[in-house]
Amino acid sequence: MQYRSFLFLLPFLLLHCQGTESQPSSPPADTTQAARDIAANAAGPVRVTIGAEVLLRDFLDSLKGKRVAMVANHSTRLPNRGHLVDELLERGVQVVKVFAPEHGFRGDADAGEKIANSVDPKTGLPLVSLYGDNKKPTPAQLAGVDVVIFDIQDVGVRFYTYLSTMAYVQEACAAQKIPFWILDRPNPNGWYVDGPVLEKAYSSFIGLHEIPIVHGMTLGEYAGMINEEGWLAGGVKANVKVIPCEGYRHTMRWEETGLDWIPPSPNLATPLAATLYPAICWFEPTPISVGRGTDSAFTIIGAPWLTFSETVRMDTDGSLDMHGYQVIPVEFTPRSLPGKASNPPYQDQAIPGFRILGNGGGKELMLVGVQLFELSYQSAPASAKASFFKKNFERWPGTADFRRQIETNESPVSIYESWQPAVQKFAEVRARYLMYE
Repeated sequence: MQYRSFLFLLPFLLLHCQGTESQPSSPPADTTQAARDIAANAAGPVRVTIGAEVLLRDFLDSLKGKRVAMVANHSTRLPNRGHLVDELLERGVQVVKVFAPEHGFRGDADAGEKIANSVDPKTGLPLVSLYGDNKKPTPAQLAGVDVVIFDIQDVGVRFYTYLSTMAYVQEACAAQKIPFWILDRPNPNGWYVDGPVLEKAYSSFIGLHEIPIVHGMTLGEYAGMINEEGWLAGGVKANVKVIPCEGYRHTMRWEETGLDWIPPSPNLATPLAATLYPAICWFEPTPISVGRGTDSAFTIIGAPWLTFSETVRMDTDGSLDMHGYQVIPVEFTPRSLPGKASNPPYQDQAIPGFRILGNGGGKELMLVGVQLFELSYQSAPASAKASFFKKNFERWPGTADFRRQIETNESPVSIYESWQPAVQKFAEVRARYLMYE
Protein backbone atom coordinates (compact mmCIF):
# COMPACT_ATOMS: atom_id res chain seq x y z
CA MET A 1 0.00 0.00 0.00
CA GLN A 2 1.40 3.42 -0.83
CA TYR A 3 1.43 6.15 1.78
CA ARG A 4 1.02 9.77 0.85
CA SER A 5 1.28 11.41 4.22
CA PHE A 6 -0.48 14.50 3.29
CA LEU A 7 -3.69 13.01 2.77
CA PHE A 8 -3.57 14.66 6.23
CA LEU A 9 -4.94 17.82 4.69
CA LEU A 10 -8.35 17.67 6.32
CA PRO A 11 -9.37 21.03 7.75
CA PHE A 12 -9.50 19.87 11.34
CA LEU A 13 -7.92 16.76 12.81
CA LEU A 14 -8.74 15.37 16.20
CA LEU A 15 -6.21 15.88 18.93
CA HIS A 16 -5.27 12.21 18.99
CA CYS A 17 -4.33 11.85 15.33
CA GLN A 18 -3.92 8.39 13.86
CA GLY A 19 -1.20 7.34 11.43
CA THR A 20 -1.69 7.69 7.71
CA GLU A 21 -2.12 3.91 7.41
CA SER A 22 -5.50 2.42 8.24
CA GLN A 23 -5.42 0.47 11.51
CA PRO A 24 -7.47 -2.41 12.94
CA SER A 25 -10.49 -1.16 14.80
CA SER A 26 -9.75 -3.55 17.69
CA PRO A 27 -6.03 -4.21 17.92
CA PRO A 28 -4.97 -7.24 19.95
CA ALA A 29 -4.01 -6.68 23.55
CA ASP A 30 -0.42 -5.53 23.84
CA THR A 31 1.46 -6.28 27.05
CA THR A 32 4.74 -4.68 25.93
CA GLN A 33 6.42 -2.04 28.06
CA ALA A 34 5.45 0.60 25.48
CA ALA A 35 1.77 -0.32 25.83
CA ARG A 36 1.99 -0.32 29.63
CA ASP A 37 3.65 3.09 29.58
CA ILE A 38 0.93 4.52 27.34
CA ALA A 39 -1.83 2.97 29.45
CA ALA A 40 -0.31 4.36 32.65
CA ASN A 41 -0.01 7.75 31.02
CA ALA A 42 -3.67 7.69 30.05
CA ALA A 43 -4.65 6.86 33.63
CA GLY A 44 -2.30 9.33 35.32
CA PRO A 45 -0.98 12.83 34.73
CA VAL A 46 -1.17 13.96 31.15
CA ARG A 47 1.97 13.37 29.12
CA VAL A 48 2.37 13.56 25.37
CA THR A 49 2.84 10.16 23.78
CA ILE A 50 5.58 10.50 21.19
CA GLY A 51 5.55 8.85 17.78
CA ALA A 52 8.24 6.35 18.80
CA GLU A 53 5.92 4.95 21.48
CA VAL A 54 3.07 4.68 18.98
CA LEU A 55 5.39 2.85 16.58
CA LEU A 56 6.21 0.23 19.21
CA ARG A 57 2.55 -0.15 20.13
CA ASP A 58 0.92 -0.21 16.71
CA PHE A 59 3.35 -0.56 13.84
CA LEU A 60 6.03 -3.17 14.59
CA ASP A 61 4.27 -5.77 12.45
CA SER A 62 4.68 -3.44 9.47
CA LEU A 63 8.46 -3.68 9.89
CA LYS A 64 8.67 -7.49 9.89
CA GLY A 65 11.11 -8.69 7.27
CA LYS A 66 12.18 -5.14 6.36
CA ARG A 67 15.71 -3.80 6.46
CA VAL A 68 15.49 -0.55 8.39
CA ALA A 69 17.83 2.45 8.36
CA MET A 70 17.42 4.91 11.24
CA VAL A 71 18.10 8.64 11.17
CA ALA A 72 18.81 9.08 14.85
CA ASN A 73 20.91 10.66 17.53
CA HIS A 74 21.08 10.80 21.34
CA SER A 75 17.59 12.35 21.51
CA THR A 76 16.05 9.25 19.90
CA ARG A 77 14.99 8.01 23.29
CA LEU A 78 11.79 6.69 24.80
CA PRO A 79 10.37 8.45 27.88
CA ASN A 80 11.84 6.99 31.07
CA ARG A 81 13.59 4.31 29.06
CA GLY A 82 16.46 3.74 26.67
CA HIS A 83 17.35 4.46 23.08
CA LEU A 84 14.82 3.53 20.39
CA VAL A 85 17.46 1.85 18.21
CA ASP A 86 18.35 -0.50 21.07
CA GLU A 87 14.67 -1.25 21.68
CA LEU A 88 13.98 -2.01 18.02
CA LEU A 89 16.90 -4.42 17.91
CA GLU A 90 15.63 -6.12 21.07
CA ARG A 91 12.20 -6.46 19.44
CA GLY A 92 13.73 -8.23 16.45
CA VAL A 93 13.53 -5.33 14.00
CA GLN A 94 16.29 -5.60 11.41
CA VAL A 95 18.02 -2.25 11.82
CA VAL A 96 20.91 -2.30 9.35
CA LYS A 97 22.48 1.15 9.76
CA VAL A 98 22.13 4.55 11.39
CA PHE A 99 22.42 7.92 9.66
CA ALA A 100 23.71 10.53 12.14
CA PRO A 101 23.15 14.33 11.87
CA GLU A 102 25.20 17.23 13.25
CA HIS A 103 26.61 16.41 16.72
CA GLY A 104 26.76 12.70 15.83
CA PHE A 105 24.80 9.63 16.92
CA ARG A 106 25.61 10.05 20.62
CA GLY A 107 25.36 13.86 20.49
CA ASP A 108 28.89 14.52 21.75
CA ALA A 109 30.34 16.50 18.83
CA ASP A 110 30.74 20.27 18.80
CA ALA A 111 28.55 22.44 16.59
CA GLY A 112 30.05 22.53 13.12
CA GLU A 113 32.46 19.66 13.81
CA LYS A 114 32.77 17.23 10.92
CA ILE A 115 31.54 13.75 11.83
CA ALA A 116 33.28 10.72 10.34
CA ASN A 117 31.57 7.46 9.39
CA SER A 118 32.14 4.88 12.09
CA VAL A 119 30.65 1.91 13.94
CA ASP A 120 28.49 2.19 17.05
CA PRO A 121 30.42 0.32 19.76
CA LYS A 122 27.25 -0.76 21.59
CA THR A 123 25.30 -2.25 18.69
CA GLY A 124 27.94 -2.77 16.02
CA LEU A 125 25.76 -0.86 13.55
CA PRO A 126 27.47 1.18 10.84
CA LEU A 127 27.11 4.91 11.44
CA VAL A 128 26.87 7.10 8.34
CA SER A 129 27.49 10.79 8.92
CA LEU A 130 25.06 13.29 7.41
CA TYR A 131 27.13 16.26 8.46
CA GLY A 132 30.17 17.66 6.71
CA ASP A 133 30.72 16.79 3.08
CA ASN A 134 27.95 14.17 2.96
CA LYS A 135 24.66 15.81 3.96
CA LYS A 136 22.33 13.58 1.93
CA PRO A 137 22.36 9.77 1.78
CA THR A 138 23.79 8.52 -1.48
CA PRO A 139 22.16 5.76 -3.54
CA ALA A 140 24.95 3.43 -2.42
CA GLN A 141 24.28 4.23 1.24
CA LEU A 142 20.58 3.45 0.76
CA ALA A 143 21.18 0.24 -1.20
CA GLY A 144 19.48 -2.72 0.45
CA VAL A 145 17.33 -0.51 2.70
CA ASP A 146 13.56 -1.11 2.66
CA VAL A 147 12.45 1.76 4.90
CA VAL A 148 14.10 4.79 6.51
CA ILE A 149 12.82 5.94 9.91
CA PHE A 150 13.56 9.45 11.20
CA ASP A 151 13.29 10.10 14.95
CA ILE A 152 15.11 13.17 16.26
CA GLN A 153 14.03 15.91 18.66
CA ASP A 154 13.91 19.23 16.80
CA VAL A 155 13.49 22.75 18.23
CA GLY A 156 11.34 24.30 15.50
CA VAL A 157 13.82 26.92 14.30
CA ARG A 158 14.86 27.42 10.66
CA PHE A 159 18.59 27.53 11.26
CA TYR A 160 18.64 24.38 13.41
CA THR A 161 20.21 21.88 11.02
CA TYR A 162 18.12 18.79 11.86
CA LEU A 163 15.39 20.32 9.71
CA SER A 164 17.69 20.42 6.68
CA THR A 165 18.91 16.89 7.40
CA MET A 166 15.32 15.65 7.33
CA ALA A 167 14.66 17.40 4.02
CA TYR A 168 17.76 15.89 2.41
CA VAL A 169 16.90 12.38 3.65
CA GLN A 170 13.34 12.80 2.42
CA GLU A 171 14.69 13.84 -0.98
CA ALA A 172 17.09 10.88 -1.13
CA CYS A 173 14.28 8.47 -0.23
CA ALA A 174 12.08 9.96 -2.94
CA ALA A 175 14.80 9.45 -5.55
CA GLN A 176 15.28 5.80 -4.53
CA LYS A 177 11.56 5.14 -3.99
CA ILE A 178 12.16 4.09 -0.39
CA PRO A 179 9.38 4.74 2.17
CA PHE A 180 10.29 7.46 4.65
CA TRP A 181 8.73 7.23 8.12
CA ILE A 182 8.80 10.11 10.61
CA LEU A 183 8.17 9.48 14.30
CA ASP A 184 6.79 12.82 15.41
CA ARG A 185 7.79 14.68 18.55
CA PRO A 186 6.53 17.92 20.13
CA ASN A 187 8.05 21.18 18.94
CA PRO A 188 9.22 23.26 21.94
CA ASN A 189 8.66 26.37 19.81
CA GLY A 190 5.51 25.12 18.10
CA TRP A 191 3.25 27.66 19.82
CA TYR A 192 3.97 30.60 17.50
CA VAL A 193 5.23 31.59 14.04
CA ASP A 194 7.55 34.56 13.62
CA GLY A 195 10.83 36.01 12.40
CA PRO A 196 12.07 37.15 8.99
CA VAL A 197 11.19 34.81 6.12
CA LEU A 198 14.22 33.42 4.29
CA GLU A 199 14.92 34.88 0.86
CA LYS A 200 15.93 32.26 -1.67
CA ALA A 201 19.28 33.94 -2.33
CA TYR A 202 20.35 33.07 1.23
CA SER A 203 19.38 29.40 1.19
CA SER A 204 21.98 27.16 2.86
CA PHE A 205 22.22 24.20 5.21
CA ILE A 206 21.14 26.50 8.06
CA GLY A 207 18.03 27.44 6.11
CA LEU A 208 16.90 25.58 2.99
CA HIS A 209 13.38 26.89 2.50
CA GLU A 210 11.56 30.21 2.40
CA ILE A 211 10.11 30.05 5.90
CA PRO A 212 10.30 32.25 9.03
CA ILE A 213 12.89 31.68 11.74
CA VAL A 214 10.14 30.08 13.87
CA HIS A 215 7.91 27.91 11.66
CA GLY A 216 5.60 26.50 14.36
CA MET A 217 5.41 22.95 12.97
CA THR A 218 6.44 19.50 14.07
CA LEU A 219 8.84 17.71 11.75
CA GLY A 220 6.00 15.46 10.61
CA GLU A 221 3.92 18.46 9.62
CA TYR A 222 6.89 20.11 7.97
CA ALA A 223 7.62 17.00 5.91
CA GLY A 224 4.11 17.33 4.50
CA MET A 225 4.76 20.90 3.50
CA ILE A 226 8.05 19.91 1.84
CA ASN A 227 6.30 17.17 -0.11
CA GLU A 228 3.20 18.99 -1.23
CA GLU A 229 4.76 22.40 -1.89
CA GLY A 230 7.24 20.84 -4.34
CA TRP A 231 10.34 21.74 -2.33
CA LEU A 232 12.23 18.53 -3.09
CA ALA A 233 14.69 18.63 -6.00
CA GLY A 234 12.86 18.23 -9.29
CA GLY A 235 9.50 18.50 -7.53
CA VAL A 236 9.55 14.80 -6.61
CA LYS A 237 7.38 13.51 -3.79
CA ALA A 238 8.54 11.08 -1.17
CA ASN A 239 6.49 8.16 0.09
CA VAL A 240 6.10 9.65 3.58
CA LYS A 241 4.41 8.08 6.57
CA VAL A 242 4.09 10.17 9.72
CA ILE A 243 3.38 8.44 13.03
CA PRO A 244 2.01 11.32 15.11
CA CYS A 245 2.19 12.18 18.77
CA GLU A 246 -0.88 11.66 20.91
CA GLY A 247 -2.03 14.38 23.28
CA TYR A 248 0.02 17.17 21.72
CA ARG A 249 -1.38 20.64 21.03
CA HIS A 250 0.37 23.52 19.32
CA THR A 251 -0.39 25.81 22.26
CA MET A 252 1.87 23.75 24.52
CA ARG A 253 5.12 25.02 25.95
CA TRP A 254 7.62 22.25 26.60
CA GLU A 255 6.80 22.08 30.31
CA GLU A 256 3.20 21.21 29.44
CA THR A 257 4.14 18.12 27.42
CA GLY A 258 5.09 16.17 30.56
CA LEU A 259 8.25 15.00 28.82
CA ASP A 260 11.75 15.23 30.24
CA TRP A 261 14.09 17.56 28.39
CA ILE A 262 16.87 15.76 26.52
CA PRO A 263 19.17 18.46 25.09
CA PRO A 264 18.81 17.99 21.30
CA SER A 265 22.31 19.46 20.93
CA PRO A 266 24.98 20.04 23.59
CA ASN A 267 24.42 23.79 23.91
CA LEU A 268 20.64 23.72 24.29
CA ALA A 269 20.83 22.38 27.82
CA THR A 270 17.41 23.56 29.04
CA PRO A 271 13.95 24.32 27.67
CA LEU A 272 14.69 28.00 28.37
CA ALA A 273 17.72 27.85 26.07
CA ALA A 274 15.56 26.32 23.34
CA THR A 275 12.93 29.03 23.89
CA LEU A 276 15.45 31.87 23.66
CA TYR A 277 17.42 30.28 20.81
CA PRO A 278 15.40 31.88 17.94
CA ALA A 279 16.14 35.37 19.29
CA ILE A 280 19.77 34.73 20.30
CA CYS A 281 21.24 32.55 17.57
CA TRP A 282 21.64 35.36 15.03
CA PHE A 283 24.37 36.75 17.28
CA GLU A 284 26.54 33.78 16.22
CA PRO A 285 28.04 35.46 13.09
CA THR A 286 28.97 38.59 15.09
CA PRO A 287 31.57 39.42 17.79
CA ILE A 288 28.93 38.74 20.48
CA SER A 289 29.31 35.53 22.50
CA VAL A 290 26.12 33.53 23.00
CA GLY A 291 27.59 31.73 25.99
CA ARG A 292 29.29 28.83 24.24
CA GLY A 293 31.88 27.48 26.64
CA THR A 294 29.53 27.86 29.61
CA ASP A 295 26.56 25.91 30.96
CA SER A 296 24.27 28.81 29.98
CA ALA A 297 24.64 28.92 26.19
CA PHE A 298 21.81 30.78 24.42
CA THR A 299 20.56 32.30 27.64
CA ILE A 300 23.40 34.85 27.92
CA ILE A 301 25.26 37.19 25.59
CA GLY A 302 28.52 39.03 26.13
CA ALA A 303 31.63 40.70 24.73
CA PRO A 304 34.62 42.49 26.33
CA TRP A 305 33.08 45.87 25.56
CA LEU A 306 29.38 45.06 25.93
CA THR A 307 27.46 47.65 27.93
CA PHE A 308 24.15 49.33 27.26
CA SER A 309 24.42 52.07 29.86
CA GLU A 310 25.24 54.78 27.32
CA THR A 311 22.41 53.90 24.93
CA VAL A 312 19.42 53.02 27.10
CA ARG A 313 18.10 53.85 30.57
CA MET A 314 18.66 50.89 32.87
CA ASP A 315 17.35 50.07 36.34
CA THR A 316 19.49 50.96 39.34
CA ASP A 317 20.83 47.39 39.47
CA GLY A 318 21.87 47.57 35.82
CA SER A 319 19.05 45.35 34.56
CA LEU A 320 16.44 46.00 31.88
CA ASP A 321 12.77 45.08 31.68
CA MET A 322 12.33 44.37 27.99
CA HIS A 323 8.94 43.37 26.51
CA GLY A 324 8.13 41.20 29.51
CA TYR A 325 11.57 39.57 29.66
CA GLN A 326 14.32 40.40 32.16
CA VAL A 327 17.80 41.31 30.92
CA ILE A 328 20.23 41.06 33.85
CA PRO A 329 23.92 42.03 33.88
CA VAL A 330 26.35 39.14 34.38
CA GLU A 331 30.01 38.35 33.92
CA PHE A 332 31.07 34.97 32.54
CA THR A 333 34.22 33.21 31.41
CA PRO A 334 33.95 30.87 28.41
CA ARG A 335 36.02 27.70 28.81
CA SER A 336 36.96 24.92 26.45
CA LEU A 337 34.29 22.24 26.93
CA PRO A 338 34.97 19.31 24.56
CA GLY A 339 31.74 18.05 23.11
CA LYS A 340 30.07 21.42 23.73
CA ALA A 341 32.53 24.14 22.67
CA SER A 342 36.18 23.23 22.25
CA ASN A 343 37.33 26.73 21.24
CA PRO A 344 34.63 29.21 22.25
CA PRO A 345 34.90 32.94 21.54
CA TYR A 346 36.72 34.83 24.30
CA GLN A 347 38.01 31.59 25.79
CA ASP A 348 39.35 32.05 29.34
CA GLN A 349 38.43 35.74 29.36
CA ALA A 350 36.03 37.16 31.94
CA ILE A 351 33.60 39.23 29.89
CA PRO A 352 30.59 41.37 30.77
CA GLY A 353 27.22 40.52 29.37
CA PHE A 354 23.55 39.94 30.04
CA ARG A 355 21.37 37.02 31.04
CA ILE A 356 17.86 36.79 29.52
CA LEU A 357 15.07 35.41 31.65
CA GLY A 358 11.33 35.13 31.14
CA ASN A 359 8.59 33.15 29.51
CA GLY A 360 6.62 35.74 27.58
CA GLY A 361 5.03 35.66 24.17
CA GLY A 362 6.64 34.94 20.83
CA LYS A 363 6.26 38.46 19.50
CA GLU A 364 7.80 39.84 22.66
CA LEU A 365 10.72 37.41 22.42
CA MET A 366 11.49 38.42 18.85
CA LEU A 367 11.35 42.09 19.85
CA VAL A 368 13.82 41.34 22.66
CA GLY A 369 16.14 39.68 20.16
CA VAL A 370 16.01 42.63 17.78
CA GLN A 371 16.47 45.20 20.54
CA LEU A 372 19.41 43.34 22.08
CA PHE A 373 21.02 43.05 18.68
CA GLU A 374 20.59 46.74 17.97
CA LEU A 375 21.91 47.79 21.39
CA SER A 376 24.90 45.46 20.98
CA TYR A 377 25.74 46.97 17.60
CA GLN A 378 25.36 50.52 18.88
CA SER A 379 27.59 49.85 21.90
CA ALA A 380 30.39 48.29 19.83
CA PRO A 381 33.60 50.32 19.53
CA ALA A 382 34.57 51.42 16.02
CA SER A 383 37.02 48.53 15.61
CA ALA A 384 34.35 45.95 16.45
CA LYS A 385 31.59 47.72 14.54
CA ALA A 386 33.62 47.66 11.32
CA SER A 387 33.62 43.85 11.33
CA PHE A 388 30.43 43.28 13.34
CA PHE A 389 28.66 41.39 10.55
CA LYS A 390 30.77 38.37 9.68
CA LYS A 391 30.84 36.55 6.35
CA ASN A 392 27.47 35.11 5.31
CA PHE A 393 25.71 36.84 8.21
CA GLU A 394 22.55 37.13 6.07
CA ARG A 395 22.03 33.37 6.19
CA TRP A 396 20.91 33.65 9.83
CA PRO A 397 18.12 36.24 9.51
CA GLY A 398 17.61 35.05 5.92
CA THR A 399 17.49 38.53 4.44
CA ALA A 400 19.79 41.49 3.74
CA ASP A 401 17.18 43.88 5.13
CA PHE A 402 17.98 43.06 8.75
CA ARG A 403 21.59 44.21 8.52
CA ARG A 404 20.58 47.41 6.77
CA GLN A 405 17.89 48.07 9.38
CA ILE A 406 20.36 47.62 12.23
CA GLU A 407 23.00 49.82 10.61
CA THR A 408 20.48 52.62 10.06
CA ASN A 409 19.15 52.37 13.63
CA GLU A 410 15.59 51.51 12.59
CA SER A 411 13.38 50.92 15.61
CA PRO A 412 12.89 47.33 16.80
CA VAL A 413 9.13 47.63 16.36
CA SER A 414 9.54 48.86 12.78
CA ILE A 415 11.96 46.01 12.02
CA TYR A 416 9.56 43.50 13.54
CA GLU A 417 6.59 44.84 11.60
CA SER A 418 8.53 44.76 8.32
CA TRP A 419 8.55 40.99 8.19
CA GLN A 420 4.93 40.42 9.27
CA PRO A 421 3.31 40.35 5.78
CA ALA A 422 5.59 37.49 4.74
CA VAL A 423 5.02 35.72 8.06
CA GLN A 424 1.25 35.93 7.57
CA LYS A 425 1.53 34.54 4.06
CA PHE A 426 3.57 31.59 5.37
CA ALA A 427 1.08 31.02 8.20
CA GLU A 428 -1.73 30.60 5.67
CA VAL A 429 0.23 27.89 3.88
CA ARG A 430 1.25 26.28 7.17
CA ALA A 431 -2.38 25.92 8.23
CA ARG A 432 -2.96 23.37 5.45
CA TYR A 433 -0.43 20.97 6.96
CA LEU A 434 -1.17 21.08 10.67
CA MET A 435 -1.96 17.73 12.28
CA TYR A 436 -2.62 18.95 15.81
CA GLU A 437 -4.94 21.44 17.52
